[in-house]
Amino acid sequence: MTVGVTAFQGAVEEHLVAVERALHHLGREGRAVPLRKTLGDVDALIVPGGESTTISALMQKTGMWREILDRAEELPVMGTCAGCILLATEVVDDQVPTLGLMDMAVERNAFGRQNQSFQCMLEVAGFSDPVPGIFIRAPLIRRVGRDCQVLAAMDQGMVMARCRNKLALVFHPELTEDVRIHQYFLNMVED
Repeated sequence: MTVGVTAFQGAVEEHLVAVERALHHLGREGRAVPLRKTLGDVDALIVPGGESTTISALMQKTGMWREILDRAEELPVMGTCAGCILLATEVVDDQVPTLGLMDMAVERNAFGRQNQSFQCMLEVAGFSDPVPGIFIRAPLIRRVGRDCQVLAAMDQGMVMARCRNKLALVFHPELTEDVRIHQYFLNMVED
């Protein structure tokens, strides 16, 4: 299994390490590769955080945007923070171009500015113990469609959702030592 991580912005190295560790914990063969121009032969894709308008522009400039849309049906994709925004069909009060791969509406920077970042433990559906979530200028999922399942929420709103083979998180699991979210995604790829 080859998991690509878009390498335009965000915690790319941390996602690569988390995927490698998750593969090891699951006892699976595979590798994680950074992607700067094309998707190549990846079996799954992770779109990290960063600035959603910049990532969107770079994906379009390199042609990766079109490749993702062409493979949208079969390609499992996980988006964290800005990656979550790019997966959505709608961005509340903003004009960010999105891939529109998940029927959901998100609100950018819903938790405020950089200095309002925080960490908390999250109850995630199907997980026996809480998962650490790091929120950095995080969006919120405001609405999900019928085909989407909410996997985690807080008082402020939804923070993790799944639609078929797409997984959206408003937080950063790659910045923690806990690789269960990445394991969950790898299991989605295998299903």
